Amino acid sequence: MSSFDPVSLMKPRRKVAGASAILLPFTEAGDVDWASFAAHVSRTADAGLTPAVNMDTGYVNLLDHATQNEVLRQTHQVLGNRSFIAGAFVADRDGDPFQLDHYAERMDAIQSYGGTPIVFQSFGLTRQPGPEIVARYEQLARRADRFLGFELTTDLAAFGAIYDLDTFAGLMSIPQCIGLKHSSFHRLPEWERLRRRNADRPDFIVYTGNDFAIDMVMYGSDYLLGLSTFAPDLFARRDDYWVNGDPRFYELNDQLQYLGFFAFRSPSPAYKHSAAQFLKLRGWIQTHRTHPLSARRPDSDNEVLREIAQRLGVLSEN
Repeated sequence: MSSFDPVSLMKPRRKVAGASAILLPFTEAGDVDWASFAAHVSRTADAGLTPAVNMDTGYVNLLDHATQNEVLRQTHQVLGNRSFIAGAFVADRDGDPFQLDHYAERMDAIQSYGGTPIVFQSFGLTRQPGPEIVARYEQLARRADRFLGFELTTDLAAFGAIYDLDTFAGLMSIPQCIGLKHSSFHRLPEWERLRRRNADRPDFIVYTGNDFAIDMVMYGSDYLLGLSTFAPDLFARRDDYWVNGDPRFYELNDQLQYLGFFAFRSPSPAYKHSAAQFLKLRGWIQTHRTHPLSARRPDSDNEVLREIAQRLGVLSEN
């Protein structure tokens, strides 16, 4: 275990760069609710957060390429020249080789609509020694002016991997790789990355993906979270409190973290149904339907989510 004191990493009054993974909503008929999707992309960007589409929150692993491309088209139509992030996902099986051409196809599609690709892991990418993993990212860098990496715990995806620090440093050495989302769901490896980042490449973005520790922004992480899709307006308010040194940051962060603990409880992938339930309670989407292959929560969760929404001040108690 590292011997450094994480308090030394704390960055009071630092401006936080927030990105939010956009939930893909569905109609009662089971079709994508494009109108609600577009509205949520718009409100997220208007709140000051960068929308991230075709992420796990948007069921990217369950969508065909035509639907992924429609997500990109609709996002670009809503945002115009405003920035967004989009997942470059390649489905493979354990033992498959690295699929450079498929990754390049998805990255090209994202860039054609003005987005920044975030490279989802795959078996062919992660099941290699560290230097070979870095070499594969270097191949991807030839296809993009800028892109983001992604570390994902195997608790959430069998193809995921949390890299060792030397491999992380190797990614930082690639100029086109401007940052990385870290989703180990543990503080220590993220703190270690922040310390290495601060020493080697201070402009490199470390996006926390830890929905169980959203206060990692206090230590220098930015964020790309599924939880923030529940309340981009409140995350933006919390971030403003932090940069202004407003002590209300802590209580609002606590309330949002309570929502995170509830929504991301086991089985964590069902958080997408929790998000749909919460957004429907807020009147932001029409139904709490999810992709038919996605995990679901019990209807009884609605009452807990209603109480949390009331505590957060986004739903009347009447």
